[in-house]
Amino acid sequence: MNRNDLRRVDFNLLIVFETLMHERSVTRAAERLFLGQPAISAALARLRSLFDDPLFVRTGRNMEPTSRAEEIFRHLQPALDSISNALSSTSDFDPATSDAVFRIGLSDDVEFGLLPPLLRRIRAEAPNVVLVVRRANYLLMPNLLSSGEISVGVSYTDELPANAKRKGLRRSKPRVLRADAVPGSLSLDDYCARPHALVSFAGDLGGYIDTQLAELGRSRRVVLAVPQFNGLSTLLAGTDIIATVPDYAAAALTAGGGLREDDLPFEGPAFELSMAWRGAQDNDPAERWLRSRIQMFIGDPDSLN
Repeated sequence: MNRNDLRRVDFNLLIVFETLMHERSVTRAAERLFLGQPAISAALARLRSLFDDPLFVRTGRNMEPTSRAEEIFRHLQPALDSISNALSSTSDFDPATSDAVFRIGLSDDVEFGLLPPLLRRIRAEAPNVVLVVRRANYLLMPNLLSSGEISVGVSYTDELPANAKRKGLRRSKPRVLRADAVPGSLSLDDYCARPHALVSFAGDLGGYIDTQLAELGRSRRVVLAVPQFNGLSTLLAGTDIIATVPDYAAAALTAGGGLREDDLPFEGPAFELSMAWRGAQDNDPAERWLRSRIQMFIGDPDSLN
C-alpha cells in the first residue's frame, strides 16, 4: 500500500482494532470507546475486509487474535503512538483553564502517603482538571500502560512495555510502626517475637522483609494481612501488633497520632519508586505538566543521591 492508498483507510478503524487487541471482547471494546456493540461489530467487519483476514476468532468468552492480527498489531501500535505524539506536541496546555482528564496509576502506598500534596498542588494550579486514579503495582502497571488505561503511573516497577519510559523518583526505606508506649527501639529478637501486620494487595503472608530475615536465619509471624494502608493505624491501636511500611507511608500514618515509628533492627533493603509513562505521550504538553508535578511533589531527589 502506497501513501495515496491511505486515503481510503478510516483511521477510526485502527483505533477499534487496537482496542480489540487489548480487550479481546466486543463488549469491553465498546465500553472502552464509548460506542455501542453494533458499531464495534460493524467496524470489525470492515477491518476483516480491509486486511482480508478474520483477525479474531472466538474462544469461549474471549476473542483470540489470529497470527495475522498479531503481525499487524506489532507494526500498528508504534505507528499510532507516533501519530498521537505528533498531534499532541502541536497543542497548547494552560493548567488554569484546562478541563483535561488525567488517568494515573498509583500503588496503594503512594496513593495513601504521597497523593495528598500532589492533589493540593494540582487543585491550586489547575482547578478544573479531573484526576482519575487507578490502583497499580509492578504486576498491573505494564498492561495499564500498554492498553492506554493510564498515561502515567507511580509504583515500584519491574518489566514495562517496550514503548514506556521510566524515571526514578525516590528511594524508600522501611520503617517499623507500633502503637505501644514501651520506650526504646525494638531489638531483632523483639521484632521477630512480636505479631506482624502486612499490607498486601494479593493477600500474601510474606514479602521482602521475610526474605531479608531468612538470610539472617530468622523469621516473623504475620497475624494480619490487609489490602490497603488506609486503616492500618486503627487496626494497630490497642494491640502489640507491629507493621513494616515504606518511610513515606509511615510518616502519613504517624501524623494523626497514636502510632510511633522506629528503624528496622537490621539492615533493610531500599527500593526505588519510579514514574513510568507511555512513550506516545512523552511530548504531550498536558502530560509533561502532570509528570513535572508528580516529580516535584512525589519525588525526593536527595534520596537518590
